[in-house]
Amino acid sequence: MNTAELHTLTGAYALHALPGPERQAFERHLEDCEACTQEVRELSATAARLGLAVAETPPRELRERVLREITTVRQEAPAHGGRERTGGGGRTGRWYAYALAACVAAAAAFGGVAVWQNQVAQDARQEADLAQRQNEQLAQVLSAPDAKTTSSELTGGAHGTVVVSQSRNRAVFLASGMAPPPSGKVYQIWFNDAGTMRSAGLMDPKASDDAVLLNGPVDRASGMGITVEPAGGSAEPTSDPVALMDFPTA
Repeated sequence: MNTAELHTLTGAYALHALPGPERQAFERHLEDCEACTQEVRELSATAARLGLAVAETPPRELRERVLREITTVRQEAPAHGGRERTGGGGRTGRWYAYALAACVAAAAAFGGVAVWQNQVAQDARQEADLAQRQNEQLAQVLSAPDAKTTSSELTGGAHGTVVVSQSRNRAVFLASGMAPPPSGKVYQIWFNDAGTMRSAGLMDPKASDDAVLLNGPVDRASGMGITVEPAGGSAEPTSDPVALMDFPTA
């Protein structure tokens, strides 16, 4: 196996997908190739994060607040003795009315909590399913037989790596050491289609190290750029690029 072929195995090595002889040959190659060593380090860190899903637990204070508000419903103690057992207009009748109101309030409150908890659980499942699909697609790009990588130093000492698979027609961007964007801003990634920038997704503004499966197909894009945009992203770049990278060539 020649050196050019060894350079393409970083993704498969990071995912432990190489058979014994190829793995041994690649590990010997790593001893003399700093670029591949850096890429393997970034890809391994990304692979370790795959499969993580976000779950949300209902806040404890909500249940406590519901219980606390139930106690504010006016109630009267039950009367003692037969003479107090009057009709609906007496004290006993009023107590039954207040007790019924408390039960209705409790049922409504806990019914609302149940609906809210069910919605939270459903949202969490949908978010987890989306994260799992994205992680699977990201892993498919990294481990694709034709995956090719290129790396570059970015602004502020950050480091970026692009992994492109033509067979999958997808690309992954891995960043390490990225400075946080200004408050209210986000890093947005763009495909470079012969000078026309096409949105490829947003980076996590809270993560200095991030792995992003670029939105959409690579198609004829020759590279990518990163700009600072308002939270939520922009339809087209509104600032000068903080990074420009060419995609690896065949």
